[in-house]
Parts: sequence; structure tokens; C-alpha cells
Amino acid sequence: MKHFLNTADWSRPELQAMIDEARRLKTSPYGDALKGKTVALLFLNNSLRTRTSFDVGAQQLGGHAVVLSPSGGMWPLEFEDGVVMDGDAEEHVKEAAKVLSRYCDMIGIRAFPKFVDWQEDRKDKILNAFAKYADVPVINMETITHPCQEMAHVMALQERLGQLDGKKFVLTWTYHPKPLNTAVANSALMIAAKFGMDVTLLCPQPEYLLDMKFMSQAEQDAKANGRHVHVSHDIEEAYKGADVVYAKSWGALPFFGNWEEEKPIRDQYRHFIVDEDKMAKTNNALVSHCLPMRRNVKMTDGVFDSANCIAYEEAENRLHVQKAIMKAVVG
Repeated sequence: MKHFLNTADWSRPELQAMIDEARRLKTSPYGDALKGKTVALLFLNNSLRTRTSFDVGAQQLGGHAVVLSPSGGMWPLEFEDGVVMDGDAEEHVKEAAKVLSRYCDMIGIRAFPKFVDWQEDRKDKILNAFAKYADVPVINMETITHPCQEMAHVMALQERLGQLDGKKFVLTWTYHPKPLNTAVANSALMIAAKFGMDVTLLCPQPEYLLDMKFMSQAEQDAKANGRHVHVSHDIEEAYKGADVVYAKSWGALPFFGNWEEEKPIRDQYRHFIVDEDKMAKTNNALVSHCLPMRRNVKMTDGVFDSANCIAYEEAENRLHVQKAIMKAVVG
């Protein structure tokens, strides 16, 4: 049994095999590979693409999805070990994971950070607790990383560019009125490095660097491919010659849980929006965003609606790669 918690846990050939299978499923979407199989989809946070694509994907392969959420009447769960459960939680993750394992063949987990203490959130306790206690494969549907999203992104890039080795990949921070999770940025950085691209992380200042756990993983994978991970605070330098621009906003980790202190800093950098002038500096780059996206805040209409934007292809590919992932983990 192997979980799908992070792309770092899988080799590049293993990930490529799933992407190749996803490409096959894109041309022939229906089958019986999951006939008689059930996946429990546990959503502790909102979702549009993830919930829909996993549900539809399971059905297209003959399986069944059970969607669970606190708003849908699920018991509140406790995730800490050894606690006296005299608070709001009615059930411990140990029991939930064990029982779901007897009903279902896979468990998907979506659980964002609590945004109070990054040193706690970076432990990814909810995802890891399910992986620890479940007797069936667990799939990460976004916690502090978002591996399914980035598999879809790489698939979309390969559909347009073919071989990705040596391409310049720019992961750019963008302004957003709210501090957001670093999950997509963490995963984008790691998978771009794993697939042989030269990676540039563009952010306004050092406070917006990602957690060293993910920076180090990306640097390790880049080195294995003979590539590099660069950090830049210079917009013109970063965009120059880029083959891929990936836009994402995230909160500065030194201000994690104290967002009001960060606000005057972040408000200085509205000009990090992905616009036509910046894209003109690139090598006719492809551009994308994981969605949802605030138009004319993160990216201008002109860029998002251009032929170089692959955000819709990436979103569609969520359906196909997740079907391939479910097939892979259930064998």
C-alpha cells in the first residue's frame, strides 16, 4: 500500500507513468478500473474543482465517491494523541480512519492549515494522522501541499511543450488582499524541479520565501537533474527568457497568524500582478494559475484570456490525473 501524500514521495518515472495514464484517460475517459471501489472524500475546507473532479473521475471508472464534510453532518474529529476528549470533538481520527478503511478502498483528505502557528501547521498533522491510522491508501486533496494540482499542471505543460528539461520555470508571488496557503506554491516549486526545469522563485522580499523543507526538496531534485533553483526579487530579471510563468499568492511565513502586521508590506507589491508588459519579457511563455483567481489582481484579463494561458487545460487535467492516481494507489 502506498499513499499519495506528496510528489516528493514518488520518483519522476512513477509520476510520469501516472501522467501518461492520465493522457490515455483523457482520450478514453470511461472504464471499469475502479469497478466495485469506493473513495471517501473528506473535505474540511471548501472546494469546487477538487470535489467535482474526484467525484466525476471515480464514477467514470466505475467507482463510487462518498463526500464527507463537517457542514454535511460529519462528527467533529480530534487529531491529537493522548488528549482528554472533553471539548467539541466527538470522534478521534484513529476511529474515523479505521472505520472508513473498512467501508472504502481509498480516503482523500482536504485540510488547510489553521493559520495560527506555522511550526504546528507544517507538520501536516491531519493528513499524516489519516495516513498513519488508515488501512487503505490516502490521497492528499490539498493540505500544506497540493500534489494533484501540480500533476495536472505538468501534464498541461507537456501537452504544449513536450520535453520540459531545461525550460525556465518562473513561480511568481502575486498580490492578493488576503494571506493565502502556501500549498500550491510548495508543490509547484518541487514538481518543476523534479521534472528538470530551471526554477526561479520570484517574490517581493525574503519574508515571502517558502518553507525550507520545500525549498530544500526542490534544490535537491534540481541538482539531481543538473538544474538550479534561483530566488529573485527582481521582476525584470525573473521574467526574462521564461518559458513558463506560474502565478500564485501566499502569505509571508514570518507573519503567519499575524496577518495584520503583514498587510502594509503586502500592499506595497500590487505591481507583482502578471500583466502584458511582464509577459513580453518572456520567451513567449505559457502562463497558468491553479484557480480560483481574482482577475486584474493576480493576473490581467489580457494575459489570462490569451492563447498562452493554460489554466483551463490544467483545471481539466485534474480530472484525468486524479483518475490515474486512484488507479495507481489501488493497484
